[in-house]
Order: sequence, then structure tokens, then C-alpha cells
Amino acid sequence: MIANLIEVPVMPGPRPLWSNRTNNGRDRDAELMLRVRDGDQQSFELLLVKHRASLIHFLQRMVQNGAVAEELTQEVFLRVYKSRGTYEPSAKFTTWLFRIATHVALNWIRDGRNEKAQTSLDKEMADGASRQVPDQRRTAEQELLYEAKLREVRLAIHSLPAKQRAAVIMHKYEGMEYAQIAGVIGCTESAVKSLLFRAYEGLRARLAHMS
Repeated sequence: MIANLIEVPVMPGPRPLWSNRTNNGRDRDAELMLRVRDGDQQSFELLLVKHRASLIHFLQRMVQNGAVAEELTQEVFLRVYKSRGTYEPSAKFTTWLFRIATHVALNWIRDGRNEKAQTSLDKEMADGASRQVPDQRRTAEQELLYEAKLREVRLAIHSLPAKQRAAVIMHKYEGMEYAQIAGVIGCTESAVKSLLFRAYEGLRARLAHMS
């Protein structure tokens, strides 16, 4: 039960109509960002449309507040735009993008600004749970129990140290490989595996009563 709840994803949005690779095999997003570097505003708008939803989902899981996630997403794209002049495609664009997003989220958490949002945490969790696609085979009582357990799992993830939380979200919800998570956080793959091991051990201990 615990594993199933931890792995419940947000319903994915529509896939973009363009390929993620160009004809020469290069990262399509990196190509667009290089055009942004050269002053192409339309390419920046394409990147914003393509990645905005995934960033909001990631940041909402990090800060557990929808309004704050929206604000932080704007800050991430502002930083992307301000960095356009020095951009170099040395890594996948999404790795670079999520590195910026992770830094923005960690800074927000370290600044203590999350305390102002804590009062709305339960409402955000409840709203998020209610947006899950309901299982028509469950009774109303079973559905309420499921939502309560899902809310408890999300609270447990939110209680993790910030880097562990980021690693879990990228691994379980964003489907990132160890190498990409390492690129985002700025550490080795071994360090990522260690972060995830400690995070999942902590979650198992906290949620043991749900087994």
C-alpha cells in the first residue's frame, strides 16, 4: 500500500507536438535555447509553454503550495531568460532547467518563507488528493481513506530534508534517471543513490503503520 501511494503520479499533461530531438540528434530544447540566446523571443515562449506545467508540478511537490509554486515557476523562467547570454548546451536542457528550479525551491525553503504557507498546507494536500482520478470500484468510505493515506504520504515526503525531497520527487514523479538527478543536484550518481536510500528508509519508517 505504501509503495503504491508513494508512486501515485499527477495526471500527465498533453505531450508536446514537436520532437525532443532535431534531425542531427541534438537536444531540441537546447536548440531553442540557443535561439533565445540569439534574441529569438518566440523560441523562449515555446520553451515556457512546453515546460511550465512540469515545473509547477515539481515545485508544488517541493513547497506544497500551489500559489507559491506558480510564483517560483515564474522566477525560474526569469532566471532562464536572464541567463540566455551565457547559456551553453553542456548538458540536457531539462537538466539545466531543473537545476535552476531546485535551487529556487531550496532557497525558498531555507529562507523560511514556507512557514507563511504552512497554514494552507492541509488544504493544498486535500485539493491535490481530490484531483486524483477516483477508482470507481471504491466506496465513498474507501475513497476518503485512500485520500487520507495519500495526504499522509505527501506530508511524509514534505518532511524529508530538502535535497532528499528533491531527489525523491525527481526520481518517482518526474521519472528522471540517476545521472540526470545528479546533474540537477550537482553531485555524483553514487551520492544520488545514497540520498534516495536514506529518503526511502525514512519514508518507510514514518509510514510503517500504514502497511
